[in-house]
Amino acid sequence: MSFDAWTIFALFWVVFVTTPGPNAVNCISNGMSLPLSKAMLGVLAILTQASAFLILSALGVTALIAASPTGFFIAKLVGAGFLIWLGLRGWMNATKPAPASERPARQVYLHALAVATINPKSVAGYLAAFSQFVQPDVPIWEQMMMIMPTALVITMFSYTGFTVLGAVMGKAALGAVFNTWVRRAMAGCFIIYGVLLGTSTAPIAKG
Repeated sequence: MSFDAWTIFALFWVVFVTTPGPNAVNCISNGMSLPLSKAMLGVLAILTQASAFLILSALGVTALIAASPTGFFIAKLVGAGFLIWLGLRGWMNATKPAPASERPARQVYLHALAVATINPKSVAGYLAAFSQFVQPDVPIWEQMMMIMPTALVITMFSYTGFTVLGAVMGKAALGAVFNTWVRRAMAGCFIIYGVLLGTSTAPIAKG
């Protein structure tokens, strides 16, 4: 991968991971309701998902998924239902105190991993990255030596920022009506993302 191609890829990835979506909403929610050290487990889960998706993309698996309308349809229904369920549950629990000490670390990690994984729209992002920026005349794993560290570092900084933002908002809103309003806004985002996901179309593989 040339330096110019790497620069364009890095800029693409910055936009990809900083555009608000389910992962960002979940990180903000974790930051608001959990101690920062535990909330950061959500970022670790996203990095786990990102690592797996990057490897699968290099192996061409995401292209196969994108080429399977039935598989994409099933995945998007499961993902949409999960996001809508999270939103409805969050809306109903918005007026209750956030159970900061009642969520074990394993649950925080697995919940964030599920949110990061079940959204098949993310397939489109990884597919776009690999179809647009990977050079076909260079061995893929040589390029991955640049792609993976770049993508993971940018991802880490982005979602750490969302988590810290949630922590700051949580402290500012502690004990205030604003807290309920923000938590309902987060819940509403999950519902909206679920509806958008349920009506989405499959990504198209290049070539």
